[in-house]
Amino acid sequence: MATAETVDLGPPHEPKEESIKIFKDVEHDLKKELIHIRHQHNKHEPEYFAAVEHLRDAELAGFGPDDFKEVRVATSAYGIHLFGKVRIPAMPESGPAYIHLRIFTGGPDAEARLHSIHTEEKEQPDGGKTFRAIFTKNDPLEWFDT
Repeated sequence: MATAETVDLGPPHEPKEESIKIFKDVEHDLKKELIHIRHQHNKHEPEYFAAVEHLRDAELAGFGPDDFKEVRVATSAYGIHLFGKVRIPAMPESGPAYIHLRIFTGGPDAEARLHSIHTEEKEQPDGGKTFRAIFTKNDPLEWFDT
């Protein structure tokens, strides 16, 4: 299995033609999964999606290829791991307005699959935890498994 320790994640850059094609291939699944995990987390830990709690599902998933803003790519023996940052256009750019996603493809002729949408759980110094699935423009796009 590819991990941050076993694969070099390339530098962040604007999506190029091949990355945009891969994004388009998973766009429908991405929107469906984003709405699904929002509903699941809202049952147990609504803090993950607190930044967008006022948005309808259609607004949350109202992005398209033009909102695909940043990419980092890693190559492993299995294929290509594409990490992306997508802007939610219904949100002001100055605050939390981005989701981070991970896509896997076995290569140029293989089908691309949505691996995951990043949901972050951080332990705080006081022992508490914070949760988020919506990130800011300045949050770095880093390797994640969930």
